[in-house]
Amino acid sequence: MHRGQAMVLLGLAVVVYAADQLSKNWVVANLPEGRVVPVLGDFLQWYFVRNPGAAFSLASGATWIFTLLAAVVVGAIIWQVRHLGSRSWAIFFALLLGGVLGNLTDRLTRDPGFPVGHVIDFILTPWMWLGFNPAIYNIADMAIVAAMVLFIVITVLGLPIDGSPRHKQAPELTPATADAHTEAGE
Repeated sequence: MHRGQAMVLLGLAVVVYAADQLSKNWVVANLPEGRVVPVLGDFLQWYFVRNPGAAFSLASGATWIFTLLAAVVVGAIIWQVRHLGSRSWAIFFALLLGGVLGNLTDRLTRDPGFPVGHVIDFILTPWMWLGFNPAIYNIADMAIVAAMVLFIVITVLGLPIDGSPRHKQAPELTPATADAHTEAGE
């Protein structure tokens, strides 16, 4: 890993993690649980909930599984770091690491206790109604979603994780072009 990519990954992951945990601590200390607090009308509201499950409180009875999966993701990111040479991949891993660590910290330290703590969600965007529940999330969730969008872009662009140049596809050789290359001494 290049030093620059290591600094990007570490710095951005720390910023995401700190912003997530500081905002959650502020929410727990200052917002009423389960009541809407308007911020920007119907565009943005605070709505403090404790989420025992995954997105939209799905699988709330399997909280320990999310704790285990988050720990595996953190381990996989740390394992992949040694291959990094690309700034884009470093940003992807930093956003993912900061977000996963933010929610993992909740699972390990918040009520009802280790390893089944509930994740603090508080950002409500009523206009993002997804058919069965409104979107209620936190900064860690936003970082994870941003990481996944970046992952799709990086993958579509074919950017190598090691920072090497993208492989150019060789032109297809037909019998006529093969003969021309042979005659030219190529």
